[in-house]
Order: sequence, then structure tokens, then C-alpha cells
Amino acid sequence: MKKIILRSGKEQSLKRFHPWVFSGAIDNMEDTPDEGESVHLFSLTGECLGTGHYQTGSIAIRMISFRQEEPSDSFWTEKFRKALQLREKAGLYGGGNTNVFRLVNAEGDGCPGLIADYYNGTVVLQAHSHGFHRITEQLVRVLRQIFGNQLTVFNKSPLNPSRKSDEGKPEASETPGTIVDENGNRFRVDWAGGQKTGFFIDQRENRKLLEHYSKGMKVLNMFSYTGGFSVYALRGGASAVHTVDSSSPAINLANENITLNFPGDDRNSSFCNEAFDYFRDTKEKYDIIVLDPPAFAKNRKSQNNALQAYRRLNARALEFLAPGGLLFTFSCSQVVSRENFRQAVYSAALQNGREISILHQLSQGADHPVNIYHPEGEYLKGLVLRVL
Repeated sequence: MKKIILRSGKEQSLKRFHPWVFSGAIDNMEDTPDEGESVHLFSLTGECLGTGHYQTGSIAIRMISFRQEEPSDSFWTEKFRKALQLREKAGLYGGGNTNVFRLVNAEGDGCPGLIADYYNGTVVLQAHSHGFHRITEQLVRVLRQIFGNQLTVFNKSPLNPSRKSDEGKPEASETPGTIVDENGNRFRVDWAGGQKTGFFIDQRENRKLLEHYSKGMKVLNMFSYTGGFSVYALRGGASAVHTVDSSSPAINLANENITLNFPGDDRNSSFCNEAFDYFRDTKEKYDIIVLDPPAFAKNRKSQNNALQAYRRLNARALEFLAPGGLLFTFSCSQVVSRENFRQAVYSAALQNGREISILHQLSQGADHPVNIYHPEGEYLKGLVLRVL
């Protein structure tokens, strides 16, 4: 395995277990590795700092171990079994009324650059680094050792343009998706054409919290996507739910999921509309509003614009909350910190001049663990506000 030597002092971040090595930290390489090749890292004094995947770019190495190891099948089997054990302890596998969860959450499970989501007998892979894209066939083999040969694996990696089965890549599912159970609710998942791996698994516990508050409430689910929050609100006894998304396919899928759980129930009304256009045209007042927008900031350069967008969106939504209503508001922008998001919501509240208190501060579920040495992994931030 090729060696990479770091500059003096640059080994300190690895000794603090940060999973990234930036290109400027490299002193020299005995041979330039191929894209995605596994390498061993050393300090100038010859101390081995660990094993990682090499890739050209700002983030040059993503660490898969802080020891000198060979990433064999047994190496990945141990990692994936530990990840599965965590999900079992959280009650997400091996019984219960949920068969959809995140199996591998990148840095949170010691696999920076890899997402693996489990959907009722299918694992959907997303390799966001050349390192994991390079070893996809090995990962499929290991996954089938753990779950059995009947496991279906679908490769939805951005680095796999065809996203179809071919030599050296995992088998693609013959079907576009399946029906999964989440806390007893049923959802159709389209992992081939849907966003991310097909379903926003990270909001599971927050959807359940909404159900708790929904009895007798009139609920607006803005940016509904698959209608997850709408389904939970209806099961919680909401008197009416308005489901809004700018995407016609998303609205169709949300309607399908609502019908799947509540056939013949007329409490939901769906609207294909942009958020600000909907707020401009509606005259409704709501007891609960859910705001779960897409990431407004993809990088730090767009952070300020994103914070202004969060402020405007929350300020507009607050105008349509009845006195005593609840606002469930979220940011999934990784570069927007919890503190900055809260400040944007604070500015929106101040603009409306209403008395507001925080009931809950929310994040992703236990199947989306955050590496304490990589706080950037806590991308999902949420607040539940009582508005008087």
C-alpha cells in the first residue's frame, strides 16, 4: 500500500481523530495513488497515523481507520456489523414496526464518503468518494455476507452515471422501489428516481413527535416531498392537513402514501405550489406548520444568503399560525450551524412581534450518528416553537 507523508504539525488533526486530510497537509508521496486507492499515512517522524482513501481535490484523504490496516473483506464486515448492532439496539432492525433505516452514515460510522440505507430487504448505496466507488463490488459482497444472498443492492452513487448493473458494480434492482414500514406507517419508496436514496429517513423521530401534537389540529406540511409529516399528522388525529410541494411527482407520491395509510380519508388536501406563492395566495390559518425545506446552502459561500432565506421563510409562515400554534421548522444545510439557524428563526420571530418559546430542539435519529470529532455531521437542525 502506498505511503503519504504529512507536513510537520499536520498530524495533530489525525491524532484528534478528524476524518479528513486536506491536500495542503501533504508533504510528499512515494508514488501518486490512483483515484480512490487506499493509502497509509505517516508523520515526518515515521509514525503511522492510519489508513484512508486518496482522492484529488481539497479533501485529499478520507480516513477509514486510525491504525495501519488492510481494508479486506473482514475489515468492512466488522465495520458494517458494528453499524448494524447500533441499529438493532435502537430497535430499528430485527423486529418491531420499522424496516427502513440508515445502515451506514458516512463519518458517523467511520466510513467517510459512504451512505447505505436499508429499505425492507434492499440496501441503497451512495458512494460520495472515489474510494468507496472503487470498492463497491467488495461492499456488496460483504453486505450479502451479513444480510444473506437474498439481499438486493442498488447503486445510486453520484460517481456511477449509469446507475445500472455492469461489471464491477452492484446489481441494480429490477423494480424502482418498495413499500416500507416506519413506526407502523407505510410508505412507497422510489430509490431510483427519488431524492437522496428515496426517503428522508432522518426525520423519523421528528415525524413521530408531530403525531403527538396533531390531534384536532389543522396542519400545513410545507415542502412535503413524500408526505411523511402529513401521514403522521393524520394518524395523530389532525382535523385537516394541507400538503404542499413545488414538485408534481412529489405531490403524486405524497397522495399515494396518504391513500396507502388512510384510504377514503378526505382530511388531506394537496397543492403543487412554491412556498412563497402558496403563502401569498392562501387565507388559511393553521394550528401547526411544518417547514422542512431543501438545503438552502450547499457551501460556505452561500451561507449568508441561506440564512436570509430561512429568516424570510419562517417570518412568512409565522403570519399564518393561529394563536397558540406550533411551528416545526428545520434546516438540513450542513454549513449552517445550529446557532446560526436559531438566530435566523429568532430574527423571523422578532419581525412578527409575537411571543414565542422553544419547546423542542431537534436533530437526526440514532441511525444518523454524529462523529464527535466531526461536528459537521450534525446537518439536521430543528426547532418546535409555540407561538402566542
